[in-house]
Amino acid sequence: MQELWDYLQDSELVARFQRWCGLFPVEAAGHNCANTREPTGDPRRGRWDHQDPNSNHKYKENGCAAGNCPKPEYEVRNRLLHFLFLFSAGLGHEVFYITCLPSIHWNLDPFLCRRLVNMWALVMYIGQALKDILKLPRPLSPPVVKLERRVDAEYGLPSTHAMAATAISFTVLLSASSRVQFHFEVGLLAAVMVSALVSLSRLYTGMHSVLDVICGVLLSSGLLLFTYPFWENFDHFQLTSPISPIVAVVLLLFLSYKYPELDHYSTTRGDTTTILACCAGSSVGYWVNVQLGQTFEPPGPLPVPLPALTVKGLALGTGRFLVGAVALVGTRQIAKTVSLRVLYAWYGVPKDDKSAKMRKEIEVPYKFTTYTAVGLVNSILVSRFFLLLGLL
Repeated sequence: MQELWDYLQDSELVARFQRWCGLFPVEAAGHNCANTREPTGDPRRGRWDHQDPNSNHKYKENGCAAGNCPKPEYEVRNRLLHFLFLFSAGLGHEVFYITCLPSIHWNLDPFLCRRLVNMWALVMYIGQALKDILKLPRPLSPPVVKLERRVDAEYGLPSTHAMAATAISFTVLLSASSRVQFHFEVGLLAAVMVSALVSLSRLYTGMHSVLDVICGVLLSSGLLLFTYPFWENFDHFQLTSPISPIVAVVLLLFLSYKYPELDHYSTTRGDTTTILACCAGSSVGYWVNVQLGQTFEPPGPLPVPLPALTVKGLALGTGRFLVGAVALVGTRQIAKTVSLRVLYAWYGVPKDDKSAKMRKEIEVPYKFTTYTAVGLVNSILVSRFFLLLGLL
């Protein structure tokens, strides 16, 4: 079993997949960092005496800072697979979720959006927390070519991209069958393809080992199977219980503060707080809509036909997307600015100290406040803007 574990976690396996897909490393011209050496230590424990610039920690050797060394370039020999995997990787990024999930609310069914946000928050919290508990490193470069840098300081196992893609794809499949008319076989094929492409894209971009991806898919599948029998009961509690808004905000804020302590700064805590805050704001917003008697869900008997692709329908959908995006981006900027100013003043932090946003006592409350506001505006106000503008 240990041999299988080591084989699936091997960076060479990821590198071979990249070469098979047409992605090859090319040393950058003028690369003169002498005496670069392999990290020492136990990779299974995620602890290194030194690590290369593409791994979890940066180091200096012979006066060459990791951040200042010329980075390896790469050669793409299969453009089709390259852009397919880059697009697939984008399906697991924050920008996609912040635009795609609200679009489902605005253009299809708020019920589906609520289910997706709930599962998204659950799998992402568990996945991100496991990364910082297990502390298993990402693949090493070299031999792997790394195409992303933002999350490289995070640990590797499990792949939260694979977890989120699996959870969202199959939550849509399982929830939409009672809401929208479609061929289940087509939906199943689409769910499998999306989750597979996003998972494989994490290997292609060099961000995860095969073990990270497999564990992410299996963990997400297990959470789906475990929670599915309780979805209807949770829906009822979330929408009708008088304590639902209090539980949503207090519990998710508590989980944000109780996120595992970081041994070095990475984006995991902040990203997780963002997701939990979106869930908290959305949960309160959907509860408020039920109390107001206006949920914006499809009228008439269910399941309803898929919306027809007409010129008018596309124009209305585009209009809703643009208005909604402006509302959410504006809300984010206002809430972020106000919350940071209040927190900086409270803790006596200079306004130009950008690194202060990494401190737990500032990062957690500012992100939770900002994205709770985004969730509230999306679930309560945006659809009412649509009514005023004649877009619904």
